Amino acid sequence: MSATHSGVPVDDALAQDCPIREVLDRVGDKWSTLIVLRLGQRTHRFNELHREIDGISQRMQTLTLRALVRDGLVSRTAYPTVPPRVDYELTELGRSLLTPITALHEWAVAHRDDIRHARAGHDQATHAPHAGPGPDPLAAHP
Repeated sequence: MSATHSGVPVDDALAQDCPIREVLDRVGDKWSTLIVLRLGQRTHRFNELHREIDGISQRMQTLTLRALVRDGLVSRTAYPTVPPRVDYELTELGRSLLTPITALHEWAVAHRDDIRHARAGHDQATHAPHAGPGPDPLAAHP
């Protein structure tokens, strides 16, 4: 019998065609997460989002917004004005994603220093000369 996590068999969650993987591929990338968090505050225009999300290119923002609209998490409303105005906002489905994404964001903020400390310790240990006989089994694995 396979192990489970939150009622989902772990072997099923690791399968390529698993619905969990499909959803996490969309909502688990950093740009989707940041866009959902921003749109959770209010409706934004494209350039407002671009100014508020450090490091995202216009192309990546466009691709991410298109995917979020396609998946039903974000709605796109175009107004026939000059210049054209387009607003983006979370759909009801997108708003339901705010709770887990906000929890993940809060966890990341609370544990950022712990992770940085663990990384520094790991990096120091893996870059130290290997004292034992034979090859270092972790040397080839970052």
